[in-house]
Amino acid sequence: MKAVVYHAVGDIRLEDVPEPRIEAPTDAIVRITASAICGTDLHFVRGTFSGMQPGTILGHEGVGIVEELGPDVRNLQIGDRVVIPSTIACGNCSYCRAGYFAQCDGANPNGKEAGTAFYGGPSATGPFHGLQAEKARIPFANIGLVKLPPEVSDDQAILLSDIFPTGYFGAEMAEVGSGDTVAVFGCGPVGQFAIASAKLLGAGRVFAIDQLDDRLRMAQHQGAEVINFNREDPVKTLKRLTGGIGVDRVIDAVGIDAEHGCCGNKPDDDQGSHRHLWQPGDAPSQALEWAVQSVAKAGTLSIIGVYPPDAMTFPIGMAMNKNITINMGNCHHRKYIPVLIEMIQARRIDPAKILTQIKPMNDVIAAFEAFDRRENGWIKVELQPQRRDSHGSEETVVDDAVADTFPASDPTSMQNPN
Repeated sequence: MKAVVYHAVGDIRLEDVPEPRIEAPTDAIVRITASAICGTDLHFVRGTFSGMQPGTILGHEGVGIVEELGPDVRNLQIGDRVVIPSTIACGNCSYCRAGYFAQCDGANPNGKEAGTAFYGGPSATGPFHGLQAEKARIPFANIGLVKLPPEVSDDQAILLSDIFPTGYFGAEMAEVGSGDTVAVFGCGPVGQFAIASAKLLGAGRVFAIDQLDDRLRMAQHQGAEVINFNREDPVKTLKRLTGGIGVDRVIDAVGIDAEHGCCGNKPDDDQGSHRHLWQPGDAPSQALEWAVQSVAKAGTLSIIGVYPPDAMTFPIGMAMNKNITINMGNCHHRKYIPVLIEMIQARRIDPAKILTQIKPMNDVIAAFEAFDRRENGWIKVELQPQRRDSHGSEETVVDDAVADTFPASDPTSMQNPN
């Protein structure tokens, strides 16, 4: 089968790999019908998040059809259509039973203190092969697969695998309530869903801070008040627009993500699917500093942007002296997906409107490059592993999604304003 395989920093390849097989009684094999490219994938490929093992299949977002089931998966049937939560959880430990699926004691083979297990990540997360493939093995499938109702499309469901739950988790951790004023730093896919979720939770005003016009335009269509940090100081602007008080809640949807240029290497003549894409570098902490500076006294800061374990910088003095409450962490996807499915069924939100590109698997390397360059209009990319032909009428570029109202991370980089 075809899969996107990590080989080294800046080196990923679309290549043939063995098909997965059942390895435990609680496993399932899923034929992937939709996957996606996430900003977190870029962290691994760039090397800003270390520990990736060569040979790992990338990707942690997936929708598909159940093809095989282990004997202890008793809540699903072959042929069921399912969404795959990005984080892996056993369902039995005390953390899973309390809803802290991202802190499962049983899923990560590195031990109870190893932290979150998820697909397509570095060695500290398992590693488990990812979902940018034609098929995938799903461990603890009785917990790690959520059956989809027929009225929820693949385009909607792929956003349920990671970024919609993460955005909602971020708004919930920010303690957004009725009438609150909220600032979201980073208007990539996760930031867009943080904006949408803040509105779902009753926010009175939402500010969206980014540097890319297409992302800010999408945020504005949601009703957010937009700030381009390359054109004005975001902290001064937030203070001025809130009467000098600052915002009640801040969501950091940026994290470690930093701008890196393409290294410029061309594909090997004999390997058209192979390119060296990115070079590692130092990641900024500017967004986190702005977040602490712009939140009001006794406000709440929610951090859902990805930071590696060795990230040590934080403006703790300012945060402490403002009596800020800080909540952060990896999303417990399995907890939120059933609730968000019900919201889609009730037509409170259509998550598919965030998709800007839908590409077949054989276009994946070019899609990674365009997404990394942050080309205009490339906000969220869906991959369709069962499609091979990228020519003709099936090619989908959802440019109109940016212009449509979006009813209600990928992270973007934050640099100092000019």
